[in-house]
Amino acid sequence: MKKVNKLGINTICTHVGELKDEQFKGAISPIYMATSYQFDDVDIKRYPRYFNTPNQEALTRKIAALEKTESGLIFGSGMAAISTAMLAFLKQGDHVVLQETLYGGTYNFVVEEFDKFGIEYSFTKSLLIEDFKKEIKSNTRVIFIETPSNPLLKIVDMKAVASLAKTEGIITMIDNTFASPINQTPSDFGIDIMIHSATKYMGGHSDILAGAVAASNEHIERIWNLAKNLGGSLSDFTVWMLERSMKTMNLRVKKQSENALEMANYLEEHAKVDKVYYPGLQSHESYDIAKSQMKYFGGMLSFEFNDTINVEQFQRNLKLIKPSMSLAGVESTVLNPSKTSHALLSSEEREAQGIKDGLIRFSVGIEETEDLIADIEQAIEKL
Repeated sequence: MKKVNKLGINTICTHVGELKDEQFKGAISPIYMATSYQFDDVDIKRYPRYFNTPNQEALTRKIAALEKTESGLIFGSGMAAISTAMLAFLKQGDHVVLQETLYGGTYNFVVEEFDKFGIEYSFTKSLLIEDFKKEIKSNTRVIFIETPSNPLLKIVDMKAVASLAKTEGIITMIDNTFASPINQTPSDFGIDIMIHSATKYMGGHSDILAGAVAASNEHIERIWNLAKNLGGSLSDFTVWMLERSMKTMNLRVKKQSENALEMANYLEEHAKVDKVYYPGLQSHESYDIAKSQMKYFGGMLSFEFNDTINVEQFQRNLKLIKPSMSLAGVESTVLNPSKTSHALLSSEEREAQGIKDGLIRFSVGIEETEDLIADIEQAIEKL
């Protein structure tokens, strides 16, 4: 068999990390639901909280192959992955630099919890590499980025951040959820640790909750040493569901990315839309950077109507597109970040990040775009 990194991406999604059904020769991975395993006369002492059940170990090989890393871990949620990865490399007296715009859960975790641990933090004033450089201190241990960012689809130059960090001996982490490994592989640009809410594009069907981390063996070992104590593992049934879902991830995400570009162009030309945030538009402030580091531009976009549109009523009028809390399912969904993903931030904090109360985040699914456009038009006509 070819080396993993030489396999095509659909082949990786379908076959890497699958378990063989040696007993009945089934076409899919069997589920090993045991929570107790033999401890003597075995090479590996397996225990669910140690992240090493057969299904857990197998799935991490698929995730690592997609992110082009040596190893990986899977968690009970995206926030379990983020919090464990960060705390594995930060201790009392350390400092972390974070970009100005982040997922609300990440922002809230940092500002509410880090003071308790004596961990210092600072947010950049912009996404320019000069602002990252300004925030670095002698005790900075981690730089944390998210590109494209939630919900304004801002883009960070991964290569520039990785280069800066390496000159200072700093670990880099990225929340790669919005892009997924299909649209970008941050390890190609020098980023050390890739983190996902696997609930989103890896899961893709709005029916599981999971997180993932991919990195070198050395970095994963350090994260695992903390993870086994915090206990953020997930059930093997969820692991099996995630492996099943990832088999079609490339097909799904490519279609969602194609649809999102069409929808972004449609919305940008719409008379009642003031602003569209999508890195695949040439009007995007960081289009050139996005083009240089993304294979496709992703299935996520955000937009703002003009003052003639009641945003809440518009969403109620939708028939096909679902107003829904999460994202990245095969079905198209919309939400207001001010009421959901960034509701824990104050209005002042949201305003500082450029997140207006009328902003709509649009997770584009795999439907025909003409049907999505028709749904938006009928929802506007009803206002």
